Amino acid sequence: MTKTNLKPAPGYILIEPEESEKKTASGIVLPDSHEEKPSKGKVLAVGPSIDCDRDDKCTCKSPCQKGDTVIYKKWGGSEYKVGDKEYLFVEFKDILAIEGGPAFVKTTAGKGE
Repeated sequence: MTKTNLKPAPGYILIEPEESEKKTASGIVLPDSHEEKPSKGKVLAVGPSIDCDRDDKCTCKSPCQKGDTVIYKKWGGSEYKVGDKEYLFVEFKDILAIEGGPAFVKTTAGKGE
């Protein structure tokens, strides 16, 4: 993993996108224009929490932390290149899942079930 001194602004996460395979199973090299945009990567840094739009007392915190592998919206984020390495700044709300993260459990307490 490349080290960088980039610090995300509030509400953003700095991600190093996972490199996709550039060859088919039979060994045919695919051009960059044929590749699907990655939607998975490693969290390098997390920006500070932000105030939510809904309420003055509401604060939106990052759903992940440095070192997590996350899945994010395929066309979300802003690309930033340092040398030959590309990074992505993704908003908190564009994180879809954290690999190996805690599962959300639906409870029915108080609903008479």
